[in-house]
Amino acid sequence: MVLMEDDTSQSEVIGLGLCDSCPLLWRTRDLRTVRSRGLVGSLLGSLPRMPRQNGRLGRPLLLQPEEERLLTELHAAAALTTTDQQARGRVEQYEAEQQTSYEQQKILALEDRKSALLRAMTSSQTVPDSGPRTPDEALRGRLEALDRSFTFPRSALAVQLSTVRAGLSHFPEDRALLRADWPIRAQDDPRRDVRYQVFRDLRGRGFYLTSAGKFGGDFLVYPGDPLRFHAHFIVICLSLEESIGVLDVLSVARLGSSVKKTVLLCSPAADGAVLYTSLQWSGMV
Repeated sequence: MVLMEDDTSQSEVIGLGLCDSCPLLWRTRDLRTVRSRGLVGSLLGSLPRMPRQNGRLGRPLLLQPEEERLLTELHAAAALTTTDQQARGRVEQYEAEQQTSYEQQKILALEDRKSALLRAMTSSQTVPDSGPRTPDEALRGRLEALDRSFTFPRSALAVQLSTVRAGLSHFPEDRALLRADWPIRAQDDPRRDVRYQVFRDLRGRGFYLTSAGKFGGDFLVYPGDPLRFHAHFIVICLSLEESIGVLDVLSVARLGSSVKKTVLLCSPAADGAVLYTSLQWSGMV
């Protein structure tokens, strides 16, 4: 599938929620839609009742600047607008969901406490300080007392949190300093244009792209869905007039060899085509 062609089956408009200048996708159907278009993004939110060490992330999905620009040019995305009344309704809905989650977690915590009490009291044949009562009666009494006295503090409530802090602050002066106009990427920046032209050309060829910051490049290029394939290329975007030192060429070529990927130097031409130069490490001379 070539993304540049109009496809009536992908005519649904994607809603972008903006956190300062960061485009976020919150709705499940939007995540499915961008995935069907070959755009990956990166999940930021932690799942409820899941420790951070699990590496299992949830919504929202943060789009790369090039992914957002491509969707905008295809008229496939629009910023979500919210009125004051809608905002109040969402706050009330959120508070109701939090209260429901609190009640559910309170029940689970009580069940866990009862299970621990049962294991402790049934591990031995005798129940200490049971007096004239039988062990079963003493156990029932302890469980009833636990029902009456059990409390679940709200500070123990498991909530969904975002892992990225995009210019947010509790201090008004900091928020005013960090506030960015929408869209921040509409500013004239030759470097962004070079990256976008390379991204658009590779996506049009059917490749999947993610950020390659950890490899010192601009994009990682996958032959298919990143959930099923390893990246084959590390893309470095350069303009035709831009020069690169020999030591830098050696560094990125050696890096590509160590991680078993081919480094691509990509430069958009004046006619819109993109020129690709591959670097492969063949050993020291």
